[in-house]
Amino acid sequence: MAAVVVLAAVLTAAGCGTDSAPGGSREDDRAKGSEGSLTWEFEHIADFSGELADVAVLAEDDIWAVATENNGESNAHLLHYDGTKWKREPLPEALGDSTYPPILEEVGEKALWLRPQTSQNGNAVNRWAEWDGSRWSAVPSPPPGNIGDFEAPGADDIWALDSERTAQHWDGTRWTTTRLPYGTSDLAVAGPDDVWAVGSRSTGPGTRIEGSGERYSQPASMHWDGTSWKAVDTPQARFEEPLPPEPGASLGQVFALDNGEVRAYGSNSFNHGEAENEPADEFIRLRRDGSKWVDQKDAPGGCALRTPVGQDDKGLFLDGNWYLTDDGRCVKIERHRLPLSTGARKGSNQSLWLKEIHRVPGTGEWLGAGHVQVNQSGDPFGAPVVVRLKRGG
Repeated sequence: MAAVVVLAAVLTAAGCGTDSAPGGSREDDRAKGSEGSLTWEFEHIADFSGELADVAVLAEDDIWAVATENNGESNAHLLHYDGTKWKREPLPEALGDSTYPPILEEVGEKALWLRPQTSQNGNAVNRWAEWDGSRWSAVPSPPPGNIGDFEAPGADDIWALDSERTAQHWDGTRWTTTRLPYGTSDLAVAGPDDVWAVGSRSTGPGTRIEGSGERYSQPASMHWDGTSWKAVDTPQARFEEPLPPEPGASLGQVFALDNGEVRAYGSNSFNHGEAENEPADEFIRLRRDGSKWVDQKDAPGGCALRTPVGQDDKGLFLDGNWYLTDDGRCVKIERHRLPLSTGARKGSNQSLWLKEIHRVPGTGEWLGAGHVQVNQSGDPFGAPVVVRLKRGG
């Protein structure tokens, strides 16, 4: 998506949004951020139990969300805001039958595509729908294959992962298939003819485990220069001897900052529960410095192990509703409690889980979508919500 990196994998199924704070004290970080507080305020609370699985913002008066209800049926539908009210809409006929909630993809800042999940019953589905501002119609030439990550800076520059080793590129006229050097989990477009991919490799330096036929997968990165994909030298990761069972390292997310700097995130892990005195998982955080990857500077407090999901002119939005300012402060983004009219009781435990956040084009406004999980005796539920970011003084 153009407006924000989807944690597809790294963002996890919950997207950004628990109140937990790995790596630091939540209270300390709130104190540090008191002079520029951030709060998610409710923009819309849907009148059913479920969640918003995706959101796309073309303008203040053209916002779309994919909604699902908790009633045990396959009943994904759309919500649309036209500047006046939110209205429930059916999935467009051009999309065809959809077993799972479809995915919204901005193509640049003016076009919107709606696509099926990567597969339906194990089969690739090649029916996509396009919103032109007034109606939905079929996308004439959707990307072929079983699409995973999708990045579209503009209508004539679209990248889509077809498999771990294959990418598709649209130049405004046709799709071209390109082969990737290694298994790939994520793409990021840093600029024209400047695309990065990350994943892992099972051959080459650092992948051999002495005295064993097993392999130790290593982090991998690749770069597209406008002509071809080339493997890029990437720091290796390895636990100290004795190695834990089935070790492996990989990169799961790559993020391009507005200034062109590229950052990558991953982990060095193993099969837990099979040995005593297990080491702790190691988190990999790299940034591109000229012609090489170097370790990122450690972020403070609750931001330490978070990964970016968006950027504005003051800092980075991180998963879990955290924000890292450009001057190095870690701020917890606060949120309100649901009104009692929703059925949430005063003593209920509530947590905000956002699947997506997006900047409203042409503004400094940010919207998020997901759900508030309400845990209360006898009547837990999820309230689908759209939230808007409010900045304090």
